[in-house]
Amino acid sequence: MQAYITKRLLSAVVVMWAVATIVFFAMRVVPADPAEVVLGDYASQELLDAFRHKMGLDLPIWQQYVDFLAGLLHGDLGRSMITNQSISEQIFSVFPYTLSLALASLLVGASIGVPLGVITAVRRNTIVDSVGRFFALAGFSFPSFYLGIVLLIIFSVHLKWFPVVHSISAGGGLPEHIQKLILPAFSLGLIQAAYITRLTRSAMLDTLSQDYVRTAHAKGLPRRVVFFKHALRNVLIPVVTAMGLYTGSILGGAVLTETVFSRPGLGKLLIGAIAQRDYTLIQSGVMMFAFVVLIVNLLVDLSYAFFDPRVKYD
Repeated sequence: MQAYITKRLLSAVVVMWAVATIVFFAMRVVPADPAEVVLGDYASQELLDAFRHKMGLDLPIWQQYVDFLAGLLHGDLGRSMITNQSISEQIFSVFPYTLSLALASLLVGASIGVPLGVITAVRRNTIVDSVGRFFALAGFSFPSFYLGIVLLIIFSVHLKWFPVVHSISAGGGLPEHIQKLILPAFSLGLIQAAYITRLTRSAMLDTLSQDYVRTAHAKGLPRRVVFFKHALRNVLIPVVTAMGLYTGSILGGAVLTETVFSRPGLGKLLIGAIAQRDYTLIQSGVMMFAFVVLIVNLLVDLSYAFFDPRVKYD
């Protein structure tokens, strides 16, 4: 186990270095001059030179790259070009909101998708299966931002069950956070539920045709035990794997969801940075997304032994 974890951590370091390199040089090939973007077209040459010197933009590109990597190793993401605030403080002040949204939407997606996928597989070619497949197809057809707008119109404007603006006050307690998390979580989670439903149904159909399932039926075990104890446990491995790989899409959907619901988070922060051409904040935000995806996939790999005791980490 320790050797496997060490190997995965080393590979994660290599991936993070590759992502950092691509992001760094991608920001440098953008045709606009960061100094002119921040200070405006009418800034004097002295102001432009002073800004470039302050942000280290007048250094050779290789030295900027080395300084960037050194800052990452020390946990220093630099300072914002627009506000001159610490990027680390900006990101970690809003990251809990994005993390809570991602986890809540994942909970919604799994809670709906896994049972629905099992039921549609067990009742294949029935009306229940048709309804489940229709739900999965509809979920794939709705973009997350459109579904968020529909939920806002129904539950906030007409029914008035939730506030229209989901910005969270500084002194808001846990009840307020949960109330303002429900609609965004369902907006993002229902689309994941459609994806998980189709994946679970497909894996369950394949599992139900295996010999050990037929043997369990022949022994007279209750259908509930066969389906949810024996078959589902093997189905969960590909489902959990796909959910880990889907993390990037979840975070990408969180960007749009936070914007639609006016909710603080890393996605909304990144959208603002792109609008203001805050290159240092953009590259740091992308690095944070990449780091989260790597950690989630590592945890997914380590969870295999929990679902299937036959899995060994050699």
